[in-house]
Amino acid sequence: MNTHPSPSFEGDCSECPIRHRAVCARCEADELQTLESMKSYRSYTAGQTIMWAGEDMGFVASVVAGIATLSQTMEDGRRQMVGLLLPSDFLGRPGRGNASYDVTATTDVTLCCFQRKPFEQLMVTHPHVAQRLLEMMLDELDAAREWMLLLGRKTAREKIASLLAIIARRDASLSRPRPDGMITFDLPMTRESMADYLGLTLETVSRQVSALKKSGVIELKGKRKVTVPDFDRLVEETGDDTDGGMLV
Repeated sequence: MNTHPSPSFEGDCSECPIRHRAVCARCEADELQTLESMKSYRSYTAGQTIMWAGEDMGFVASVVAGIATLSQTMEDGRRQMVGLLLPSDFLGRPGRGNASYDVTATTDVTLCCFQRKPFEQLMVTHPHVAQRLLEMMLDELDAAREWMLLLGRKTAREKIASLLAIIARRDASLSRPRPDGMITFDLPMTRESMADYLGLTLETVSRQVSALKKSGVIELKGKRKVTVPDFDRLVEETGDDTDGGMLV
């Protein structure tokens, strides 16, 4: 496993951009000090493999910046993307020594890492960390169930809209939205990776993105810069029977 020595963020926990959403969100000052003494940063360039499935994983980590994908390779060589890791998401499982999936940096990625064994001990002595990790795991389970619905029942247009809404929600929760409610973000995936993740063809992804643009649901600048003028309208396109409220 190769890493690059210069991360995009390095500072104390109080200045961390994911401080209030990561596994340390409920930590008291003394618990933050303990984490501070344990942490180290690792950075990866876009396209670099962070971890292979089955590899011994001696650390757990929070994604500080960037996007990574989780994928599974089948016996015949086909690969299926099964998840995304966005800023504040947790990588690794306490009590499990091997990685379950291939983890690949989609963009440049910075991880805040903790050695697995000391982190497992920390969970016993600092219940706020264990409580927050449990909450995150339950949220991940809900997201996996939602993704089963997306892949099994939604139309191609609804799939694209759902993926954009997921990324837009997370972007709005980590930064301050514009006063008019407009959200602008960099799409962290290529059209090819979107097709792989959503179970669609590249042509279908391109056609549906263009259709959402033509309808005014999204605006595009280049291939990656996406603006959502009206988030509620984007949510309507997902087919979800929810209010679609943004996380703030």
